[in-house]
Amino acid sequence: MRKIEFVSCHRLPERSFFFRGKQFPFCARCTGIYVGYAIFIPALWFIKIDIYWALLAILPTAIDGLTQAYFNRESNNFLRFTTGILAGYGLAGLSDFIAYWIVHFFKYLFVN
Repeated sequence: MRKIEFVSCHRLPERSFFFRGKQFPFCARCTGIYVGYAIFIPALWFIKIDIYWALLAILPTAIDGLTQAYFNRESNNFLRFTTGILAGYGLAGLSDFIAYWIVHFFKYLFVN
């Protein structure tokens, strides 16, 4: 079986979840982001996320990560996972917003 490699994740054991004695292939925050994507990308078929709500949802993850990196504050895995889910929600909404405007731009460019 091949090992899953995620370049953007540090995979530190103290910041990761374990299942049956094996470490997840990514940290708690990245796990939350991927779970948020998995939940909210299909939900975008039914609901639209305003760009301001999407950016606001990313903010707790940015605050948690930056205060942890620059102010000698240690977060816990539950907080990392929870803010990661919010970031997944926000990033899904941001991706939807960007995709909408790209399609809108090309329709305008080629139809007119």
